[in-house]
Parts: sequence; structure tokens; C-alpha cells
Amino acid sequence: MTVTICKAEPQHLPEILAILIAGAAGARVGQESGDIDDYRKAFDAMLAAPEMDIYVALGPDGDVLGTYQIHFLKGLAFKGRSRVELESVHTRADMRGKGIGAQMMAHAEDLARKAGAGLMQLTSNKTRKDAHRFYDQLGYDQSHVGFKKML
Repeated sequence: MTVTICKAEPQHLPEILAILIAGAAGARVGQESGDIDDYRKAFDAMLAAPEMDIYVALGPDGDVLGTYQIHFLKGLAFKGRSRVELESVHTRADMRGKGIGAQMMAHAEDLARKAGAGLMQLTSNKTRKDAHRFYDQLGYDQSHVGFKKML
């Protein structure tokens, strides 16, 4: 299935939230409100931030089938080349297995290459075994152990 991948716009927020809440794992389970007003300020700030973007994969009817957030990070490692971090990579549950996630990842990798990034990284909740297989199939190496602390 071919999708159109574009930067998220304010009208996409309800569908993005529905996908993110449905895909919640670990500490996020039961922590999301689903009330758009709880998220609008953060969403608007993210859209305005020059170092990041939110993308959506749109179906033929314009419905949001998937989403991801991309952050361009500066650093000294890798001879000072920037790196890209992906967050909240999710495909709507009823659309998984149709190649949408692979198209979003290819889109993100293309953006990273065009920006001169030397590395693309992401984290995935340890309970999301299907996601881990997906990233492995795309050539991602599970090279690090991650740590998080809720504040």
C-alpha cells in the first residue's frame, strides 16, 4: 500500500493521538488522557521547532495511517556529524503489515541523509517484540541498552 508522507498539520492531531494512545506500552499505559487540549501546546511547539518535525502517513482518503517524530541532534561523536533520533514511530493497528512503517522509515532515513546525519537511532519499549523484529529487518542494530526515569 502506497501512502503519502507529509509534515503533520493541526488537523492531524486527533488521529495522531489515537494511534499513539493505542500503541502505548510500559510506563505510558493508562497515562495518556486522550483530551486534545492536554497535547495542543506541545504539538504546536513541536511544529515550530527547527530541530524536529512530526510526519504522518496518509491513506488515499487523507486519513492518518501512521506517524513518527524526527529529531536532528548535534554532537561531537562521529567527527561532529549530527545524528537523528526517531520517536513515536507507530502505524495504526489495523494497517500493520502493509508496508506503511517501512515507507515511513525510508522517508526518515532520506531526510537524515539529506541533512548529513551520520547515524539514525531510536528506542522501542522492550515489550514491543514485533517492532523489534521490524527494525531488525530494516537493518537496525540493537547496539545499546537504554535507561529511562519517569519524572
